[in-house]
Amino acid sequence: MKLQRFFRGNLILKITSLNAVVITIRLIVSVFIQRLLAVNLGEAGIANIGQVRNLIGMVTSTSTFGTFSGIVKYVAQYRQNLMELAKLFSTTLVFLLIGSALTAMVLFFGAETFSIYFFGTNSYGFVLQLLAVLTPFVALNRVISAVVNGLSEYKKYAKIELISYLLATVAIIIGLYTGNLEGVLIAIIVAPVIQLGVVLAIFGPRLSDYVQFNSLTWSLFYKNKLLAFTLMSFVSTFMLNYIELDIRTLITAELNINEAGYWTALNFISKNYMVFASGLFTLYVIPRFANIYEKETFKNEVLNIYKTILPIFGLGMLLVYLLRNFIIEIIYPDFTGMEPLFKWQLLGDFIRLCSLVLAHQFLAKRMVKSFIITEIISLLLFFTMSKIFVQYYGTEGIVIAHFIRYVIYLIIVIIVIRKYFDKQGKEV
Repeated sequence: MKLQRFFRGNLILKITSLNAVVITIRLIVSVFIQRLLAVNLGEAGIANIGQVRNLIGMVTSTSTFGTFSGIVKYVAQYRQNLMELAKLFSTTLVFLLIGSALTAMVLFFGAETFSIYFFGTNSYGFVLQLLAVLTPFVALNRVISAVVNGLSEYKKYAKIELISYLLATVAIIIGLYTGNLEGVLIAIIVAPVIQLGVVLAIFGPRLSDYVQFNSLTWSLFYKNKLLAFTLMSFVSTFMLNYIELDIRTLITAELNINEAGYWTALNFISKNYMVFASGLFTLYVIPRFANIYEKETFKNEVLNIYKTILPIFGLGMLLVYLLRNFIIEIIYPDFTGMEPLFKWQLLGDFIRLCSLVLAHQFLAKRMVKSFIITEIISLLLFFTMSKIFVQYYGTEGIVIAHFIRYVIYLIIVIIVIRKYFDKQGKEV
């Protein structure tokens, strides 16, 4: 009975369990779709898909001025205050219009140049121009998703994620058999628009309870507050995606595009299970940390999160490692060059999870300086070590850099948070 009450009363487990169902279905579908892409497009195709996904990540950040985490924070904080929410959404609307317009213009008119730089050919210019045209929809989807997360609507979030993923998968299959690699890239670009339709269908009626559209004005009440998150998003999202693009280009130049495909394929596997945690961060951790001000409460909350999710993740990652050859055979036939990369990637991801739980305090408390400094150190470590290690260890050097980077990052984050509480006369 105690165990039953524990499960019923633990919101983290409720979100995690619901996410587990969604992620399990996603993983099953992902096995099928990734194998299909690997067999039909090979290592080079997988590498190019990785480039497009990173570009979408950059566009998602710039088109909304990187306000996602800020919207999550302030929606969670002012969910009962419609006047404050009206001010927040008014500023968000202005940012969205400016950000999406600037991003779309740069991408549309620079499509051929970007295509040559990121793909080594101008053949994908039209794909990037399509992304430019769809940029406002990508931005709107991101903003509404932030509202869903801020309200901790984890059941609706899970439903949106699952239905969107399944529809996007169908689009990718259609794209593959009608347009080969180009068709797949177009389908990936259209995926955020598909998700927007799903979000509006599922959450649209609820959205009007919090967004009073007739109260929105061309004002910037939350300009300074949201711009802080813009800076943080530029570092954590835009720069991260750019560095991944650059590293993939580096591997192609120093080794070959097949090796770039191995690293991209491993990243796909990694991101599939890390999605399990990302939903928890935005649905639970940021809203919870945003309303915690006492040192002991924060410490207990962090320990509670660790005790709940680390054993689950640790066991899951151990299984992935033990079954790595089977996973390669099932998902990426003939991608045998991936096998040495698993150990360092999984170790790095586990340490990353530990550090990200703590680092979300920066977002929840708008600790802009701390967030930016720690993220820049982390990215520079990864970028610099990758460039050095690839010379000596090949593609394995990239995942070794990934592991070392997060060990150092975790230590730095712990030190910064301790200093934050000490400065307020508190002890962690």
